[in-house]
Amino acid sequence: MGSVNDTSLCVGKIPWWKEAVFYQVYPASFKDTNNDGWGDIPGLISKIDYLHDLGIDCVWLSPMFESPQKDMGYDISDYQAVYSRYGTLSDVDNLIAACHARGMKLILDLVVNHTSDQHPWFQESRSSKTNPKRDWYMWKPARYDANGNRIPPTNWRSYFAGPTWTWDELTQEYYLHLYDTSQPDLNWENEECRKAIYNEAMRFWLDRGVDGFRIDTVNKYSKRTEFPDAPVTMPGETDQPAAEMWCNGPRIHEFIREMNEQVLAPYNAVSVGELSNTPLPSQVLPYVSAAAKELDMVFEFSTIRLGTGGPFHGKYLYREFPLSELKAYVATWQQWLEGTDGWHTVFCENHDNGRAVSRFGDDLTVESWEASAKTIALWQATLTGTIFLYQGQEIGMVNMPKEWPIEHEYKDVESLNFYREAKASGDAERIRKTEEGLRILARDHSRIPMQWDASPNAGFTSAGVTPWMRVHDGFRDLNVEKQEGDDESILGFYKKILKLRKEYSGLFVHGAFRPVLQEDETLFVYVKDDQGSEASGVLADKRRKALVIMNFSGKPAILQEHNLNVAATLGCKHRGERLLVTTLKKKNLSSMEAGTLKPWESRVYLSY
Repeated sequence: MGSVNDTSLCVGKIPWWKEAVFYQVYPASFKDTNNDGWGDIPGLISKIDYLHDLGIDCVWLSPMFESPQKDMGYDISDYQAVYSRYGTLSDVDNLIAACHARGMKLILDLVVNHTSDQHPWFQESRSSKTNPKRDWYMWKPARYDANGNRIPPTNWRSYFAGPTWTWDELTQEYYLHLYDTSQPDLNWENEECRKAIYNEAMRFWLDRGVDGFRIDTVNKYSKRTEFPDAPVTMPGETDQPAAEMWCNGPRIHEFIREMNEQVLAPYNAVSVGELSNTPLPSQVLPYVSAAAKELDMVFEFSTIRLGTGGPFHGKYLYREFPLSELKAYVATWQQWLEGTDGWHTVFCENHDNGRAVSRFGDDLTVESWEASAKTIALWQATLTGTIFLYQGQEIGMVNMPKEWPIEHEYKDVESLNFYREAKASGDAERIRKTEEGLRILARDHSRIPMQWDASPNAGFTSAGVTPWMRVHDGFRDLNVEKQEGDDESILGFYKKILKLRKEYSGLFVHGAFRPVLQEDETLFVYVKDDQGSEASGVLADKRRKALVIMNFSGKPAILQEHNLNVAATLGCKHRGERLLVTTLKKKNLSSMEAGTLKPWESRVYLSY
């Protein structure tokens, strides 16, 4: 089979997706056009020109498939149908056409570790032990304790709190679900199940013109099928963290290679996998090595999970972290690529985390919010790899107000499960810390409606309509319309820095990363070196260097006091350096001091 879309081919010798800017759309919260309080695909189509003008090359659309919405579409009941509140198949076709007409591409979320318990496959599987699809899911008989009480097959703890096993009265067995009880895990050991996934969840959409997939929970398909108990790391708890029992399992690379060989490669479809609990570069490389022919790139979560507690009941027990810890993770995941045939992603926001400016920046004042949001933009745009933005990041959207009550305003199944579990513990300190953590880290923060303008409901939906999640109280001051005509706004800066990223792709997309002042807790500094790479088209003897200097603090930073000399760090012995970009507004340029950075100011210098 040949390529379905000419637009998914490589540009020269560089795959298009390496230098592309991806943008994640969470459809429920993006734009509502039929006034039901729920975003929809026609709403996304109405904003395609906005995304094109921003500099987006590929839209990643989070799940819009038929679903009971227990986990916002990550519980799919029909892979080939669209959830009615999002629209129709024709709407998806129109979206594909709208993207392609502008030279953009579209990828969908591929959620095939599990389905909804309402999916026909599971309905058949649970109907009897002799049903042909029984083995398409993971069923196990009960165990019994010394007192004869029925207990689950293992002590594994779910990501959403509670056990990973639910008892089925009809067939008198447990089924496995790593997430919610309504999300039973598919059995990838079953070949017929895999074939159905490839046909119904993948080829169906690729044949319609979709350009690839963001692949959910991609390293969890292969479980430890001997089903051992997890070691006790949470004394006093029945269910224990057990990620090692399903992450990076014994057949995982076999399964992904098969997916690539049978589906992704024949369509030239781009693939980006969600790779959790894989903290070492040596673990990640087998997934993204070009020679391995598995995935094009993956999301690794060490950086974006900074500040979270343990992966299970401690996940939302927030801990502060020093800048040096953030820098160490960035350096690790920037430098590991050198000398390999792998590739990586650059991101600091998505639908599963709090807003970047509220976590890595400072949203306490208007001045610090704007300055730190621009610094975050510059940081992301100068890192090597493929960049992914999340809706609202480009205008500096912030976390929900801390005074909003969790019981009434938070909707996410994970947030509420962790909150209820903490409350049920009766431990006042655990409850306090969980509440504090949720107000910083909860997935809900990224899911409130997109703020388009200052009209009622922020232009997300019409006045008088109740949106599915509350609109942020500050939408009148923080919205697209207010920033769109201002080149010096956060939105204007994103447009500028994304253009520079493409103009200097040899430095920023492909360049070698050299950290500077790694132990400094104020300045985040690194050199990007265009090493005459084939990607950049720059000869080695004419290669450029860029020095990125970011003040990650609310105080002025005098470079000399931090032992930083721009010319010396760039190695400008016979040639000079020039300022490529700064986060300062034009009115502040006259007061800019070469050796001092204002609070949250950032700059990029080029050697020439």
